[in-house]
Amino acid sequence: MNLPYFIPETQYVADVCHKYTFPMDFSETYKCSGPQPTFSPDGRYVAAAVEYRLVIRDAETLAVVQLYSCLDRIDHFQWSPNSMYILCGLFSRAIIQIWSAVQADWTCKIDEGPAGVQAATWSPDGTAVVLTASFHIRTTVWSLKDRHCHYLPGSKSGATKSIDFSPCGLYMAQLERYDCHDHISIYLTSSWDQQSHFRTATSDAVDLSWSPDGTCLAVMDGPLYCKVAIHVTDGRILAEHQELLDGLGIKCMSWDSSGQFLALGGYDERLRILDNVTWQPLLDEKHPISLTGPRNPGVVLYREVEEDVVQCSPTSHNSVTVGSLSLMNKSPSRVLKSETRSRYLLCELPAHLPHKIPDKSTPNPRMGIGVIRWSPDGRYLATTSEVMPQVVWVWDLEAGQLGTVLQHASEVTDFDWAPSQETSGASVSLLAIVAQGSKLYMWASAGASVVHIPLKDFQAQKLAWAPGGLSFILTSKDCFSCAYLATAAHA
Repeated sequence: MNLPYFIPETQYVADVCHKYTFPMDFSETYKCSGPQPTFSPDGRYVAAAVEYRLVIRDAETLAVVQLYSCLDRIDHFQWSPNSMYILCGLFSRAIIQIWSAVQADWTCKIDEGPAGVQAATWSPDGTAVVLTASFHIRTTVWSLKDRHCHYLPGSKSGATKSIDFSPCGLYMAQLERYDCHDHISIYLTSSWDQQSHFRTATSDAVDLSWSPDGTCLAVMDGPLYCKVAIHVTDGRILAEHQELLDGLGIKCMSWDSSGQFLALGGYDERLRILDNVTWQPLLDEKHPISLTGPRNPGVVLYREVEEDVVQCSPTSHNSVTVGSLSLMNKSPSRVLKSETRSRYLLCELPAHLPHKIPDKSTPNPRMGIGVIRWSPDGRYLATTSEVMPQVVWVWDLEAGQLGTVLQHASEVTDFDWAPSQETSGASVSLLAIVAQGSKLYMWASAGASVVHIPLKDFQAQKLAWAPGGLSFILTSKDCFSCAYLATAAHA
């Protein structure tokens, strides 16, 4: 059995199934608080908030490039699309402060006053800031080019997402509510004039999303209705998908990168994938608690197991005591050390997955498909179920079925695909997973691996990939570290 081993200089390679390895380096930890530290869109910088301070670091050396002090604790920050500026939201004070990544003497401050600020985002060209006022009473657009301000009607309150920009950046769609009906307004981002306004085919919409090709908008109805309406920009209904269910309806939706498929995650634990021609389900599968060979052919189950591993570590003594047993070390400079290490175990089917029984008597019960993430090439789809929070499901759309199930010892807190990579001319889909522990889980089509993070008391909760896909940020409660793929994953 291949045991994991430690590589000096904070590099670690974990035990893997099928001899699939992910050599990695880890930086030291740096303080952070509040929002998740992120890379700039061009990958040159890393931004992190520390209470009221904004720290911008070089992505390669992690040396501090800029250090700014805001007027209060930073609740939110976001890079501009051109990576030149970064906005900081001080929502408790209804203030937005904008800083430059390269010009330390350039500053900008936006004060919304009594209207308050609930959300802030950049326009696609990075020349304007779009603010949502408290209670969604209005939407304000502040231009950084001419310092003009545009006031728009407020977006719908209570929606998961009420504003979305088209992929080309020319339009902004805003979900609104008038006279007990849902409406969408389309604005030109060049002038912020309203191009179209129409009523949607939903009863109580909670989400809207542009298709990646920019030809239509998907509008998702609330949990009491299992319905998604597809509208073109002039308001015409392109398609509607609706199902009659006994319980709650759709919980989340996500387009693939090509815009050919729309994935829907339901409260009924089912994953439905619609095509953009018939708008009917190409795939309609339930996340099963029990995996059986006949019903789940070709499914690979990786289960995390923990083992006590005896390793050698440097010391000046020539003996070590484990419990009441004294062991003599042949080398005067090394002793045996017992540590708990995890690895993935390839399990045979049938298998039963750990799950929770949701309390349906409480508001917003923890049930249903919580997160849907497409791989950059659109072949794979990763999902999590709130009933089975320790499990990540990887669906193979080329095979049209469930491909891999990754079961962990703790609840999964975050996962994401690496941006598109190519190895020897072929696209590589790489998935990283964290489960609020000192371990990092990696999956690719050729195998899976558990990587132990060699940082003391570091419990990874969130992750964020760099645009190049060769590094990512791991965030703990009050600090973060950068993880680097030392080499491309190889078999």
